[in-house]
Amino acid sequence: MLEYIERNIGQIKHRIADAAIKVGRIPDEITLVAVSKTHPASAVAAAARCGLTVMGESRVQEAEPKIDSLDDSLKWHMIGHLQTNKANRAVRLFDLIQSVDSYKLAAILDRAAGEAGKKLDCLLEVNSSGEAAKYGVLPAHAEEMISRICALQHLCLCGVMTIGPLTDNEKEIRSAFETTRGIFEKGQSIAGDSFTVLSMGMSDDFELAIAEGSTMVRIGTAIFGSRGQ
Repeated sequence: MLEYIERNIGQIKHRIADAAIKVGRIPDEITLVAVSKTHPASAVAAAARCGLTVMGESRVQEAEPKIDSLDDSLKWHMIGHLQTNKANRAVRLFDLIQSVDSYKLAAILDRAAGEAGKKLDCLLEVNSSGEAAKYGVLPAHAEEMISRICALQHLCLCGVMTIGPLTDNEKEIRSAFETTRGIFEKGQSIAGDSFTVLSMGMSDDFELAIAEGSTMVRIGTAIFGSRGQ
């Protein structure tokens, strides 16, 4: 397992560097989040041995035993849809919630973080493609949502996240990423210096995301393989 994951990570880092350099960016500006959902703690440990420090999970109930069993030096991001009834557990487990998709969720997380005596980092999830099956704030409402979340006492809104459209059409993918980058740039003027994260790009489209300004990519299959591999 270690050799397989190490080889994949090396390839991904090389592709990230190539994509960044191609558009005049510095590869070190881009954070690699290893998405370990559906994979065991042993796979996460292997990725950590290869130098990765930021892990992403989609479900609180799956993440909890992994996080509790692994080195506490790792950083954990919640990247999947978060149900409000799991907010308290998410606040305890995660260093950053990438998938804040409503003010209701933000307010519940704010209260839970306050009760935990914690300042919780989060990202606003934007439904940049407008697909009905996706979570996230529609672009037209994103600026208002940024302002409202910034007013909460126990959350630190660090940027925005989007999931590219499920298509092979490069023009549509780029359009969604361009839209999100525009929201990110406007958000910087609202939220200030702490608003630094533009989380876009997964295994199939991260090079396009980097070309459009992504500072954080979320890679699962290209590192760990398909489930059970």
